[in-house]
Amino acid sequence: MLDLIIKNGSCYIDKDLKNQDIAVKDGKIVEIGKTSGEAKEIFDAKNLTVLPGCIDTQTHFREPGSTDTEDLHSGSRAAIAGGITGVFEMPNTNPPTSNKVEFQKKLDLAKNRMYCNYAFYFGATADNGNELADIKSLEGCCGIKLFAGSSTGNLLVAKEEDIEKVFQKSSKVVAVHSEDEEILIKNKKLIKNGDVHSHPIWRSEECAISSTRRIVKIAERYKKKAHILHITTKQEIDFLSQHKGDITFEITPQHLTIYAPDCYNKLGTYSQMNPPIRDKSHYDRLWYAVKNNFNDTIGSDHAPHLKKK
Repeated sequence: MLDLIIKNGSCYIDKDLKNQDIAVKDGKIVEIGKTSGEAKEIFDAKNLTVLPGCIDTQTHFREPGSTDTEDLHSGSRAAIAGGITGVFEMPNTNPPTSNKVEFQKKLDLAKNRMYCNYAFYFGATADNGNELADIKSLEGCCGIKLFAGSSTGNLLVAKEEDIEKVFQKSSKVVAVHSEDEEILIKNKKLIKNGDVHSHPIWRSEECAISSTRRIVKIAERYKKKAHILHITTKQEIDFLSQHKGDITFEITPQHLTIYAPDCYNKLGTYSQMNPPIRDKSHYDRLWYAVKNNFNDTIGSDHAPHLKKK
């Protein structure tokens, strides 16, 4: 007898949406198609779409350091509730996961506390190149995270020569928060206190594309893999679509569902993030990329904050 039959669900089979049954035994799918077998449990998925468990390749579960916001336990439960069966979790915690001692501590924190499958990013700094070169076979490590522009946490590798060191030493794919720190500093004078509409002016289109061009140039020079996270600009879409192969990139759901200035008018600072939500011309280009399979992943950039001013 089967353990579970999911009946009447719509499944993508060979790129077409088809009405199928899914039979499960001993935790494994044993049949996809119309089945008349008996099962201990039958779930009617009529009018529902059945997808395989998804992997979210960018999450921030805030442990250690900000467990009043979220931790590995609660974040993984939320992931499962949303159909996410595996996560890649980021290193900008407190302390940051940027050496093997802290990496092992995070593995220990996760053991028997996380409900989903997981792997962790190893944080890049300006001076941990020797460790980056020695993590190729590090169990539980999905890659290296590089913050080229400042965001949450204190991991930042801003100078071009230091970014070069990270790529030169890297033994895994380098996932990049791609904003140009020099431009961010220069643009700070454009911030209007109390006006969230100034956020995408401060963290400008130029700030994003300048950094992304630099990252691609360096990665290609050293023949290393780079994954550009949360792309927001039409300029980056056009540029990155011409540099496929060892260069991959991500788009997030939030940049595909809201756009400026509407989001700032309706949601205020709840729509404030790094890199920012931009106007509809960028939103349209992101959707063009998705529809034409330019982007390689969609990652949530799940990053909880407390509700306080």
